[in-house]
Amino acid sequence: MRTLKYALAASLLVTAPAAFAQQTLSIATGGTGGVYYPLGGGLAEMISEHIEGYEASAEVTGASVENMGLIMRNEADIAFALADTVHQAYMGEDDFEGRQVENTRALASVYPNAVQLVTLADSDIESLSDLEGQRVSVGAPGSGTELNARAVLESNGLTYDDMNVQRLNFNETADAIRDGDIDAGFWSVGPPTSSIMNLASTRDIRLISLTDEEIENAQEDEPVFAPYELKAETYEGVDEAVQTIGIPNVLVVNADMDEQLAYDVTKMLFERIDELIDVHPAAENTTVEFSMESTPVPFHPGSIRYYEEIDAEIPDDLRP
Repeated sequence: MRTLKYALAASLLVTAPAAFAQQTLSIATGGTGGVYYPLGGGLAEMISEHIEGYEASAEVTGASVENMGLIMRNEADIAFALADTVHQAYMGEDDFEGRQVENTRALASVYPNAVQLVTLADSDIESLSDLEGQRVSVGAPGSGTELNARAVLESNGLTYDDMNVQRLNFNETADAIRDGDIDAGFWSVGPPTSSIMNLASTRDIRLISLTDEEIENAQEDEPVFAPYELKAETYEGVDEAVQTIGIPNVLVVNADMDEQLAYDVTKMLFERIDELIDVHPAAENTTVEFSMESTPVPFHPGSIRYYEEIDAEIPDDLRP
């Protein structure tokens, strides 16, 4: 009897840890030269530390377009994506025609991207129209940068046929500009971003401002676009403010996410936002007000529960 008792106790000791196994969450981000990846890493650390029963990891991806596919197929639990990409996926428009991601829900909008068109300071490129005939990176395939670059170009009378287009990620674009392999490149990312900072530390650069008319043309094509001023000295050697376009970034999940988990992540995000700001200053824009103004698809019910607890005014179209 005593032997059986000890055997049962030993069995409980062996099997008990399985009952407390951590569930792993995958956070789809972007390339390592952008903002999604460090913020995703910071969010993963926060989840692992503060939400009991879960650990999380940030995954390198092709960014917005790829990330929406990962959410649709439940191959990622949380993803960062640009608002225009999120809206197109939700509605089944443009690149998502025939593969509508109706199961998209938002936790929050986290910060605005700025479309940043970069060239070397001694380049002949001084305006958007000067890109004609040039070698231009429009961003990695499947990225929100490419969608934004194409929208800005086409709404202002330029097509890929008018230039030598290359699809490079942020780090590749910076290296190619530095080495003279391309003439200019687009970034759609929260400033400042490490890849442009690294480029500016080795070569003198110029950021191209958009005119009021060019911004208005782009807004007609993509209603989520908004005028955005990039502050002077955001990057080394760029002494004047740059007029461009801003696009919100959204933290998205599948509608199937557990309601309590969605609530916990949303609550943690806003009540511990200082931890994310320590990772990257772009998170300074992560506020409840920004989420209410900028989110293009309905919130997850778990997030709504948190917003209702803090008496946020939730627009009707953001309720599923």
